[in-house]
Formats: sequence, structure tokens, C-alpha cells
Amino acid sequence: MNALALRAPARVVVRMQRRSLWAGGILVVLGIAFVIGLRIWVASGHENCPDGDTTRCGDGSYLPTYARTATQTYLSGGGTALLALSVLIGVFVAGPLIARELESGTVRFAWAQSVSPARWLAARLALPAVLATAGVTVLVLVYRWGRSGVLGDTPYELSWSRSGVYPALGPVALAYALFAVALGALCAVLVRRTLPAMALTAVVLGTVMYGFGKRRYELWPTTRGLGHNPWPSGNAWPIESGMLTASGKELYWKDCFARGTAGPDCLKDQGGVTSFVDYHQASHFWPLQLMETGILLVLAAAATALAFRVLRRYHA
Repeated sequence: MNALALRAPARVVVRMQRRSLWAGGILVVLGIAFVIGLRIWVASGHENCPDGDTTRCGDGSYLPTYARTATQTYLSGGGTALLALSVLIGVFVAGPLIARELESGTVRFAWAQSVSPARWLAARLALPAVLATAGVTVLVLVYRWGRSGVLGDTPYELSWSRSGVYPALGPVALAYALFAVALGALCAVLVRRTLPAMALTAVVLGTVMYGFGKRRYELWPTTRGLGHNPWPSGNAWPIESGMLTASGKELYWKDCFARGTAGPDCLKDQGGVTSFVDYHQASHFWPLQLMETGILLVLAAAATALAFRVLRRYHA
């Protein structure tokens, strides 16, 4: 199957879905304009120091402008916004792009015009995949640029490990978009009804995103700090904390909180002698991103292959 074979079906998709494609393009432009507008807003504020401080530099106090703090708050949800965009992409592919034609039966007319089911599905996957790749890549780059200018002296809101930020900082956002395209196609050919396919896609995507958000820290080994004050400095991501007994048994502070006995001697009374903290240091960002990206791309490839197989059986 070459590019020329896909060109005619792709043109049909563009004509049929031009309103949806325009809407997607407008969303991308609005996202870019929003970040640029925030950066201009911050730049217009009176700041005395490179980190955004409005007081004297180096005097031990830090007071940012309202524009800076508001921008940090807005950008702290950038990753969530990109995940929501991926859900919209998947729902669009599952419903208006594929399931509607299967449900109405108009797809059989296309198949009767020497367009094979494989070519038909490939055209409906290629276009959203290319557009999603381009759009999400631009949004990630713009978001990273916008975030880099407003970290200031208190970057916790925009810390790389926060669930609302992390997906927008690397290839994970692109992987979610491609997985959404593949999953939408699979749900469409399985259900072959517009609204149920859209709902199923949204539910599965939401479940996968929630699962990764909760267990992402397990994708790469953590670093352990030991001693009197083992808490990491800098932009680290603490995972677990507690104490070790003389035999090496791990006691966790979260168990004290669960029992309502989170006093300073809770773990010492159980035999704790050495404090520990398990955390991801900033250098773990790319290994975590690449691991999650790889898993999502494998899932996308599997969903795509299964969609073609299901469609082939349906056509037969």
C-alpha cells in the first residue's frame, strides 16, 4: 500500500470532515496564542530580578507579580489539557470518522468502488495521526517554552513530576495522541455504532491515563536517601518515606497516618533507627518519559493491527 493508493481516500476524508479538522486546527492555534499571551503578560510586569522577584535581588525575600503567579497556575494544567485533547482525538476517530460510516452502511459503497477495507481504514487513520502528531508536537514545544519563562523561585506548581505538568513536557503527549487514534479505530470497528464507540473510547482512554498517572513512578527505579535528613534537595519527586529497623525492615510514614498515630516517635516506637526517602531525581525525567512513551506506542501498534484484523473479518 503506497501513498498514491491512499491519496484519493484521504481527500474524501478531508472533504467529509473539514469542519472537524478546522475545529481541531483552531484549538491548536488557541492553545499557542494562550501560552504566548501569558508570556507577554508576565513580561509586561515590573520585575527586578531574572527569577521574577519584585523586591531587591538577593535579600532573602521573594515576591512575584500577579501575572507570574497566575501564569504558573494556568500552566500547571497544561499536561491535563493535552490529555483531554487526546481524548477528543480518540472520540472523533471512533465516532464521526469511522463508526458513523459503518453504522450507516455507506462504507460498502466505498468498498464497491475498488477501495479495499484496508485502504479505507488506513486513510482514516493516516490523516488524524499526521495532524495529531504535528499539532501535539507544536503544543509541547510551545508549552515547554512558556513554562521555562515562569518557573521563578518557587517552581513547585510547575514541577516536572506533577500529573498536570508531566504529560506536556515530552513525547508522552504525542504517544497518547497516537494511542487515542488507534484505540478510536479499534472501538469503532468493534462496536460499529457511533455513540457507543465514542463512549467506549473515552472510558478506555480515561482508564489508561488514570492508571499511568497513579503508577508512573514504577516505570523506573527510584533513588534512596538515608540518614538524619534524607529528603532530596532540588526538583526531585518523593515517592515513599519512612524508617529502617536494625534488621533492614521498612516502616512507612503513610501507615502511621492511616492509623492516626503520625507523631514524631511513631516509627521509632516500632523499632525504626534510620530514616529513608525513595524518590525520583530530576535526571529520571527522560527515562520515565521514554518508558511510558514506549508502552503507549506498543499499545497503539497492537490496537491498530487488531482494528485491521477485525475489519477484515467483518468485510469477509
